[in-house]
Amino acid sequence: MSLSPIRLLHFADLHVGMERHGRIDPTTGLNSRVMDFLRRLSDLVEFAIARDVDLVIFAGDAYKTRDPNSTYRREFSWRIKELADRGIPVVMVPGNHDLPAVAARASAIEIFATLAVPNVYVLEREEVITLTTRRGQTVQIAAAPYPYVSELLSQAAYRGGSVEATNRLITETMTENIRALAAQVRRRPDVPAILVGHFSVDGAELGSERGIMIGRDVTVPRAILADPTWDYVALGHIHKHQDLNPGAHPPVVYAGSVERIDFGEEREPKGWVLAEVSRGRTTYEFVPHFRRPARRFVTIDCDCREADDPTTAVLAAIARREITDAIVRLRLRLRQEQDALLKEGAIRAALAPAFDVAGISKDIEWGARSRLGGVDVETLTPLELLRRYFENLKVPGAETERLLADAAAIIREVDESPDG
Repeated sequence: MSLSPIRLLHFADLHVGMERHGRIDPTTGLNSRVMDFLRRLSDLVEFAIARDVDLVIFAGDAYKTRDPNSTYRREFSWRIKELADRGIPVVMVPGNHDLPAVAARASAIEIFATLAVPNVYVLEREEVITLTTRRGQTVQIAAAPYPYVSELLSQAAYRGGSVEATNRLITETMTENIRALAAQVRRRPDVPAILVGHFSVDGAELGSERGIMIGRDVTVPRAILADPTWDYVALGHIHKHQDLNPGAHPPVVYAGSVERIDFGEEREPKGWVLAEVSRGRTTYEFVPHFRRPARRFVTIDCDCREADDPTTAVLAAIARREITDAIVRLRLRLRQEQDALLKEGAIRAALAPAFDVAGISKDIEWGARSRLGGVDVETLTPLELLRRYFENLKVPGAETERLLADAAAIIREVDESPDG
């Protein structure tokens, strides 16, 4: 039996390899956004060492793609090894981004197991292991990684069914597997038990992970996880930090991603979870950062339609926001005639402190009244509408009259025809 709570650090969804909004860092040769994700992992490692954690759990999705390049593997691996070299066990389960398309191929994180790196445990199948933490506590870890869907679909029970039927079978399979894991850990009721999984849970609040999803999504019923057999349920896959069993035991926690992926996560806190786990009792806190916060995303909306000078209005909107080192997008609403007055050079100069300008979008009001001098078009005849249209295009007067005469003849011919 553990004599003191296990100090557990839980994180997930690192996604090393996200390059959007970045550029090559001349110091490292890596994309600057990739460096954001790696710096956040370094921050987590430094925090774990400084806070003397007993155990680290990574709940999947180390990389953006199934086949990360060698540099990304190296950068991720040496940071994980730094924890292991300090005597801190690191338990890892693969996420859908870590799994190969074919089960016979190696996962993106399998190399740790292949090389038998001390203190690193890669759990690629449903299983329970018992390990000793840095301070000598005993703990049971049950793994429910993202399933090898391609392997399941090759089985007879899954062949020929609809998408809905197949998804239901996968959910039932995962549910039964988690029940079996719970039955196994109950054989040692005095030893704390932690379930580690990478999948969606019904009732969880989804976010940007759906936009970068690899493969079929898998959903597990929340009720199967809110089982007091477990002392902590450490989840990955959904990028928003949340507890699906708030105020009750066990906490069922998505750590969330450690770095923002896109503007869909602009207002979400990013970080990891620090928990103190004992048999029958667990407390935890969300840690947004140690020394390096996540990159900020900032949206600036400016409705300039009532402004005499749209550029001045936009510059004022920028000045009201802190954009230094942030990824910024600017969304403008303009009247048609204001578009030509906008001084984009001045606007981009004001955005210079940003890490990256993701875009300047314009929603231009092209109302009929604006094009025709503010007149209600329903009160005008077809010829009057044409005249105002030609005036708006600055067609010379003589040509306008000739065109209007031709139009009048056509209208008269139509009106006088039997089918008119």
